[in-house]
Amino acid sequence: MHILIKLCAASASLAVVAATAVGMPSASAAGNTSLPVKNLAAKHAKFTEMGGATPLRTDKTVAHWSGQFTDPTNGVTYGYTMVGADPATNGSTTTPADIIPLNLAFSANNGYALNGTDVVDRTVNSPIFRSGNYSTTAKSGDYQFDTGGGELSAGNHGVQYEDAVMRSQFNKVGSSYHVKLARPTVHAPVTLTVPQSKGSAFATSDGIVFGLTDATWFSGRISQLMGQLGTDPTHLPVFLTNNVMLYIGSLDNCCVIGFHGASVVNGHGGGGTNGNGKQGVQTFAYAAYTAPGTFGDGKGGPDPFLRDIHALSHEIAEWGDDPFVNNRVNPWLTPTAPQYGCTDLLETGDPVVGIGFTMPGNTYDAANPFADGYFHPEDEVFLPWFARQDPNTTSQLTQSGSGGRYTFMGDLNPYPGFRMPATGC
Repeated sequence: MHILIKLCAASASLAVVAATAVGMPSASAAGNTSLPVKNLAAKHAKFTEMGGATPLRTDKTVAHWSGQFTDPTNGVTYGYTMVGADPATNGSTTTPADIIPLNLAFSANNGYALNGTDVVDRTVNSPIFRSGNYSTTAKSGDYQFDTGGGELSAGNHGVQYEDAVMRSQFNKVGSSYHVKLARPTVHAPVTLTVPQSKGSAFATSDGIVFGLTDATWFSGRISQLMGQLGTDPTHLPVFLTNNVMLYIGSLDNCCVIGFHGASVVNGHGGGGTNGNGKQGVQTFAYAAYTAPGTFGDGKGGPDPFLRDIHALSHEIAEWGDDPFVNNRVNPWLTPTAPQYGCTDLLETGDPVVGIGFTMPGNTYDAANPFADGYFHPEDEVFLPWFARQDPNTTSQLTQSGSGGRYTFMGDLNPYPGFRMPATGC
């Protein structure tokens, strides 16, 4: 069953203090023997959503547009809202972004800390915020699966990851259509002390350090922080942790490595009644920068793609296609992501968790024994997959067979279920 984390009202005081990373341990440091040992399989990785809102046309929030499609398999018309300008207009938008590093100290481990400040630079200089080349021919070995090569996204050169995904999704490569993020403003770090009953730090048997904290407790802190920090609803705040992930209910029910959400800004009321139709609707995201080697591949080695910015790429893409967490579709089910069960959410990353590709330039994880010098963004499912559009005439028309792609990677995604529309439950 897919878990939706509800936005919690502030119920306890929260000490928010600036902190530095000096002398603090890093999640990429191997060989730590002072922490309990816990190993994670790739199947443990998951994502969720937080809250949800339906903004009025006059509300203060990120630029967005709306459309609809009729599912041919059930005759139902579904509406949706996405970030940016309507692709039909070939418009370009740039959303301001804020990175808020979270330094988490675990009471269960005598204050052992994992600091989001340690992974800010590598996040800012990743393909999420820097332009890259997505139009080159993939070479054997550059991708998770040996496909024999092929173009990732022809013509998408000099663009950010999310921009490349959206341009390919709507067959707008080569046009003036763009969905960009501004170079982020990095805010002072916030230190959170994790109560003993709300989480712990661990090390894998290879010495890779990670943290787990209670999802409900953590989501409550995020809700409080947005109110206390006065986040701007026209910006996208990203709460960044250093390999600190979430569990739901018990430590064994992990690991949520990211979520995105939306809420009416605290103190501005709800709907048009108390906000005069101009209240703020805040979209936001949390992502754990994931140290290489945190998750295993089930064969005794590290998972090749559940690492570095995989979680953030997932959340940025889902924010782009479902910013207010209110887009619903005909329920779908896929064997590539059984952890979500049968779900009606238009969440573009959920079907393809752990499926990705490489982008060069990651020199930051070099001290990690499992680093390979690359960033590892996730593949993303396109709208026509959810819409059961067959053939697909909307997305970039470079997939073999009839019609266009159903995911960003197209033929480079090895699963046949993504060469066709979604199937029902």
